[in-house]
Amino acid sequence: MSLHRFSSRTERLDTEFLAKVLKGATKYLRIAGYFHSSIFELVGEEIATIPEVKILCNSEIDLADFQVATSRNRALKERWNAANKAELLLKERYQRLDQLLQAGNVEIRVVPREKLFIHGKAGCIHYPDGSRKSFIGSVNDSKSAFAYNYELIWQDDDETSADWVEEEFWSLWKEGIPLPDVILVEITRVANRREVSIEVLNPKDVPAAVMVEAPIYRGGEQLQPWQRSFVTMFLEHREIYGKARLLIADEVGLGKTLSMATSSLVSALLDDGPVLILAPSTLTIQWQVEMMDKLGIHSAVWSSQKKVWLGVEGQILSPRGDASFITRCPYRIGIISTGLIFHQRENGDFVKEAGMLLKTRFGTVILDEAHKARIKGGLGANATQPNNLLAFMLLIGKRTQHVILGTATPIQTDVRELWDLMRILSSGAEFVLGDSLSPWRDHEQAIPVVTGKAPISTESEVWQWLRNPLPPGNENEYIGLIRDHLNISPADFSCYHSFDNLDFLVKNQWLSSCLAPDFFKLNNPVLRHTVLRRRKELEAEGLLEKVGVDTHPLHDKEYLYQARFVGIGIQTNTAFEVAYQKAEEFSKLLHSRTKAGGFMKSLMLQRLCSSFASGLKTARNMLKHSISNEDEDNVEKVEHILSEMTPAEVACLREIETQLSRPEAVDSKLNTVKWFITEFRTDGKTWLEHGCIVFSQYYDTVWWIANELAKSFKNEVVAVYAGAGKSGLFHGDQFNSVDREVIKDYVRTRKIRLLVATDAACEGLNLQTLGTMINIDLPWNPSRLEQRLGRIKRFGQTRKYVDMLNLVYSETQDEKIYTVLSRRLKDTYDIFGSIPDTIDDDWIADEEELEKRIDVYIHERKNAQNAFSIKYRGTVDPEANLWERCAEVLSRRDIINALSEPW
Repeated sequence: MSLHRFSSRTERLDTEFLAKVLKGATKYLRIAGYFHSSIFELVGEEIATIPEVKILCNSEIDLADFQVATSRNRALKERWNAANKAELLLKERYQRLDQLLQAGNVEIRVVPREKLFIHGKAGCIHYPDGSRKSFIGSVNDSKSAFAYNYELIWQDDDETSADWVEEEFWSLWKEGIPLPDVILVEITRVANRREVSIEVLNPKDVPAAVMVEAPIYRGGEQLQPWQRSFVTMFLEHREIYGKARLLIADEVGLGKTLSMATSSLVSALLDDGPVLILAPSTLTIQWQVEMMDKLGIHSAVWSSQKKVWLGVEGQILSPRGDASFITRCPYRIGIISTGLIFHQRENGDFVKEAGMLLKTRFGTVILDEAHKARIKGGLGANATQPNNLLAFMLLIGKRTQHVILGTATPIQTDVRELWDLMRILSSGAEFVLGDSLSPWRDHEQAIPVVTGKAPISTESEVWQWLRNPLPPGNENEYIGLIRDHLNISPADFSCYHSFDNLDFLVKNQWLSSCLAPDFFKLNNPVLRHTVLRRRKELEAEGLLEKVGVDTHPLHDKEYLYQARFVGIGIQTNTAFEVAYQKAEEFSKLLHSRTKAGGFMKSLMLQRLCSSFASGLKTARNMLKHSISNEDEDNVEKVEHILSEMTPAEVACLREIETQLSRPEAVDSKLNTVKWFITEFRTDGKTWLEHGCIVFSQYYDTVWWIANELAKSFKNEVVAVYAGAGKSGLFHGDQFNSVDREVIKDYVRTRKIRLLVATDAACEGLNLQTLGTMINIDLPWNPSRLEQRLGRIKRFGQTRKYVDMLNLVYSETQDEKIYTVLSRRLKDTYDIFGSIPDTIDDDWIADEEELEKRIDVYIHERKNAQNAFSIKYRGTVDPEANLWERCAEVLSRRDIINALSEPW
């Protein structure tokens, strides 16, 4: 037995210990330190010659994340990239490390921090003669540690000591998992990385070069296969037609925003021109935050109220109050509320900022929630006239190269609504619906053809529908043959050959083949320019993880909740009941005085049904003739209505204020939330132990509930996640403003278990570390429920079933709506394509009317989906467009500079 002691104070450990002890070794078993330094700084020359090397490392990631492959891979890659911020300076080390890992003699495993935190370092070296040497000490397997740190090592040549170290090693080895491929791929990529300019890239290669080092990829996530497929489709249409005109109608929660945003980013970098994103006011900040958080790019939001461009931190970027600056966005990408478009049309002409926008040319225009661009409907002479948003889009389409429309519900109640969107895509782009003589422009003729209700029976009819617009040759074998035979250029999408002039081969061979019953169901402008993917189909193809949902209160199990619910609603008190009656009376008085009464009713009742605090704040604001900033688009209209209130209307608001200010006006939602968080158990844990997010539409409610929860749970940090400048942390009665990124990081690392958030902030928020959700109010936009649920029901969720609680007050409008919806949600929580995106006020006269409207909607929606299911089934290849492997990258500096160009 011989012992050797080494100190870096007296000798170089890399040369005097490590190089010597590893020389001629056949096996090296090592209990190392943190996975990044242990892997990244492996001593290459010595390790490379050893036939078998096994290294065990810490991962410092949570056990719950560790148990789910997607979460584990994301967390490891995020930490790897966070530690390697200067890859260019370390490229030679990456190349050596890549060669070492590719050689196959090194196997690395990592363990979660909760399983054990490896602090003791040890190793065992085998030699050809069967002898072994073991050592223990403080040193990590890094060049700098052996060469420069102050470290101590105790080496022992005794077999008993070697047995002891190996016993420890193999025991720990069982707890670890192999180093994920995502780390190996990243090492290979950076080893071969080189920066290139946009000019040398083929357009189809731009997304990979841009995205591979964007925050979403650096953070260990990525665009999902169907999202990458959409960006690829955008570029294909750009090449085929010269203009991309696409409707993305993927079901709620499948990431349409990121698909559209990435396409617009690529378009801007290809110098197609300025990007205009139009979205409802409640979504403009979501867009801006998503583009910064996921893509790492700045954009500006136009404040309709202040007449100024705002940055991602709410900073002012243009002269305040100067409306003319709307056409001078300081960044390449500008985001504007659709409310501005709705309110700036006089005598058929767009005025003010909307009129100025129509004098600007754009590279890309994106319209989110595109179903709101539709005909006016109803009765009367104007029923078939476009509403203001549709009229605007039809005009701006002529001044725009690419148009992308996004909506999960292109059909609200009538298939013809889809044609409103197709008309937008066709504006300035006749290849979509053809020219003015095309039969496709008449929805009454076209819909029966698309749905197969009016089959085409002759070759001449086929030609009439096929030639204008003529599809690209790659869409169908017969179309390609006809194009080649008639010598039609790939860039031409109309064919004016008359049927009589066509020869026998075209008529009797190829057009005859197009008489198949489903030909036009599968080859038509709608399918050509629309992408629609459904969650269930993606789950069936293994592209989307299945996570079930238990929706509370569960039907027929009221006994679980200690009499807290009456049916599906919670009991209120006299103060609320009087206030609610006065709110309905106020709404009726307004409705008799102004056409905007319906809107005001929705605003008043939804806020009152959110929380007592929100109802009280709203009544007080209205008495001052103002409303919340969350309704910015309607400020002018509402303030005008409120400034002319009658004494009876004022009296209603004052009574609401009086009732909700009473000491006995205690909001029952608060106690219900606290009980579910601390007392109600699922899978053996309280909801707080699972982690819980509480959602509300309104910041007043968010602030109130977060404040009250913080007072009740003094040892628990309660986070508020809201719009710019409104996020922060409660601890007891203290509140500190913090950046949203800090909150996201704390939630991800489970330092925060209780989060209260607004809808305006929920897009792009990944909360798979939380396992429960409480909707403290019910949006009258049911797809919001799925957007909220999508924060926890996503890749990496460790629970097979998550819990969701929906709270509504008894005997209110909210209860009436939710009663109808809950009947459809009781078996599986899946509202994709099952209910409308928005429930209009006039649908809610009574439950029977609402049920009838939804039934009609479901029938129309299912009919429209069949063809899409056929077209897109099995078309998403998870192995295609693996952008994370791209070694040719555009520098972040060049990307930021290009996107900082003003309009």
